[in-house]
Parts: sequence; C-alpha cells; structure tokens
Amino acid sequence: MHAPIHMLFRPLRFVAAGLLLSVGLGTVSTAHAQDESVVDEIVAVVGADIILRSEVDGLVFNALQQRNLPPGTSPADLWRTALGQIVDQKVLTIHAERDTTIIVTEDQIDQSLDQRLQQLSARVGGMEQVEALYGKPVVEIRADLRDELRDQILAEQVQSRKLQQIKITPSEVATWFQQIPADSLPDVPEVVRLSHIVRFPEPTPEAREEALELISNVRALIVSGDSTIEGMARSFSDDDGSRPNGGRISEIQLSELVPEFAAVASRVPLGQMSEVFETQFGYHVMRVNERRGDVVDFNHVLIQLDPRKVDDGPALGYLSTLRDSLVTHNASFEMLARRHSEEEFSAQRGGRLVDPRSLERDLILEALGPTWQQTLDTLDVGEISNPTDVALLDGQRGLHIVRLTQRTPPHRMNLQDDYARIEQFALRDKQATELRAWLNGLREDVYIDYRFDPASLPTANSD
Repeated sequence: MHAPIHMLFRPLRFVAAGLLLSVGLGTVSTAHAQDESVVDEIVAVVGADIILRSEVDGLVFNALQQRNLPPGTSPADLWRTALGQIVDQKVLTIHAERDTTIIVTEDQIDQSLDQRLQQLSARVGGMEQVEALYGKPVVEIRADLRDELRDQILAEQVQSRKLQQIKITPSEVATWFQQIPADSLPDVPEVVRLSHIVRFPEPTPEAREEALELISNVRALIVSGDSTIEGMARSFSDDDGSRPNGGRISEIQLSELVPEFAAVASRVPLGQMSEVFETQFGYHVMRVNERRGDVVDFNHVLIQLDPRKVDDGPALGYLSTLRDSLVTHNASFEMLARRHSEEEFSAQRGGRLVDPRSLERDLILEALGPTWQQTLDTLDVGEISNPTDVALLDGQRGLHIVRLTQRTPPHRMNLQDDYARIEQFALRDKQATELRAWLNGLREDVYIDYRFDPASLPTANSD
C-alpha cells in the first residue's frame, strides 16, 4: 500500500466552518486565471474599501467548482449572494478593527498563508503552477495577500466569537424538531459507538533489509551524480502524493510533519542530500531546497517496507495481554488506549472512534469496512473482541481489540435516540438565523454603496 503524502503530516483538527464562504486566496487566484484582459470595475464600496467585479466572479467560480448549490439557484442570485458575502466579510473586518480585544499576529497570518498556499498547490498540481496562475513568484504572492488574509482572519474571529455566544436549550431543540412533518423524518441506519486499541505488525528483518538496500542505492546514485532526486522519486518513491512532482513538497510547516521527518528537515544543510532516515512510513532520503523559519521546501524519496513481509505475533501477543487486563482485572480501556494504542487519532480520545470529518461518535455500521463488521457481529454491547485484523481509515493494516459501547438499530429519526444529532441541526439553524440578523445590524453602522448595474448580472446563457 503506497502512502499518500498527507500521511507524512500530523492529523489536522477538523474545525466547523463559519457561515461565510472563503473569499481569500482561492478567489483571487481563480479570478486572475480566468481572463487577465478584462477591464475590472468597482461593484461596491464598503467603508473605505472597494469590491471589484473580479472578486465576486472568483467567488462564484469557486462555488460552481464545488457544485454545492441549492436547487434552482440562478446565476444572478448566486452572483448577488457572493457579493453579499464579500460585503459581510468587510463589515466584520471593520467592526473587528474597532474592537481592541481582537488581535491578529504576524505568526497567525504566516501560518494561514502557508496553509492556503499548500492547499492551492495540491489543487493545481504544484507550487510552480501556483506561480504561473498568479504570474509572479511565491514571495510576491505572499506579500500581496498578507493584508487580504489579515482581514479575513479578523472577520473569522469576530464571527466565531458571536457564534460561540449562541446556545440552544433542550426545549428549543424539541420545538425545532416538532416543526418537521412526521412523513419527512429520515430513516436512520444502524449505528454503533466503538473504542479500540491498535498495534501494528512488525516488519520482518528481510523486509527491512530489502527497503534499506534500495533506499541506500537510491541515495548513492543521487550523490554520485548518476541520477537526480527528482528522477529517483519519479521512478521509485512510494509517496504517491509527491512522486509525480519529483518528490517535491513546497511551503509546508515543520509542525505539520511527523517528528522524525521534521527533525531532519530542520537540520540538513540546504541543497545537500540527507543520510537515510526512518519514519513510521518507511525509509527516506531528502534534499531541503529552502528553509524560511518553520516553513520548508524539499524533495524526498520514500521506500516503504513490503507490507506482505510482517510478523503478526508480537502485536497479537501484546493485544491479548491488554485484553486480559481489561476483562480479568477490570483495567481502564481509556487509559490503556492512550498508553498503548499505536493509532494516534483514536488514542488521543482514549480509543474512541469518531468520524474524522464531523467528529461524530455515532458511526453507520454499513459504512464501516468488512473487517469491522465481521468483528462487531460477534459482540454484544460492552464486550471486547479478541485481537483481529483491521483496515484503518488511512489504508494501513493493523491489529486491534474493539469494545462495542452502543448499538442503535435502524429506526425513524426521533428525539430519544438521535438527540445529539438533532441538537446539532437545530443549533446550526439558530446560528444561521441569529448571525444573519446580527450582520444586518452591523451593516447599519458601516457605509455601503452598491455600484453594479442589475442588467449586467450573469444569466443562464452567460459564459
């Protein structure tokens, strides 16, 4: 199993998105790419800031690319909505600047810039493509976008502060739910709540020797000048994410890399080949091209150990011992998971499994893989499985013991069984309503002048 490049990065915490669309980096780049020959025009003024038609067109383009629009949305309605969202962000920024308790640091801006550029680089196929899209080097792109991104962070902070103040009571949840017609309530499939402790099988000495010999030969060819790291990466690297780019990863923070990788990236001399080093993903060699503070640009080659050549025995024995402590001696599952599980994402939660996108604990049984379902078929609520195979979400094979905490059979959605999920829906609805009213109030204190011609709005037949 080849490791995608995101496996080199620490797991990111998923943060609930605000009610505003992002109008920063992606918008500017898309608008720039669409047509540089079009003469831009001012479509609105907010305070002392102008809004250009290209900004709105860029946000519309992004929305169309995501294809996440309500049915029946007309091009003109979409354009007006995009303009309104840009206006809202500028209004929020103005109010945030008036609030002396809201501060955006240079480090925050740098971190956000690094993240946005990395996301855009992944989307368009590399940092060279980003530079081509903007028509300038990355250093100039960063300088041009600093003020815009600062404003966006300010807006997000003041909006986040408001959202945190909006709470919902159980009676409000019940009232919201009762407004839904009974025949419109969805059917909820069987869901489960689980915890597990994971151990990975150990590679055999033969697998280690083979991988180490290959990565050593790769390094020797690069150092001797008989090949390049770009050529070796394209031919041999097991990192599917960076292999097409010759093993290059640009504008990434050291904190986003696993510790062993970050340690080498922070100290290897610029332009020189590193020695062979090992991470949890295999053996690597690396060349750092640029280092700017905590941000690095590098090429690397990854050689993974043959996943077929492993010894399950040590992991099975380890898990059997842990299970005995749980079943016979009533040890704490959460404590043992934090101390002994090798799957970091769940270990941090005491072994509890959650949806990595929503962090929801209720997992749809049918959506879990066959190895999970086979194990769960043998368990009653509260029981702990024997050590068994598992295919993890990132594709890795491991061994684990599973505790079934709760099983809810298929049913029509109701308050008793689905309160937590219904509460989330009701809260989002309340947040949207109150945020809209709050923003309308903020607008009254800011100068806003719309200058577009309604006749110029896009139609269904527009290009």
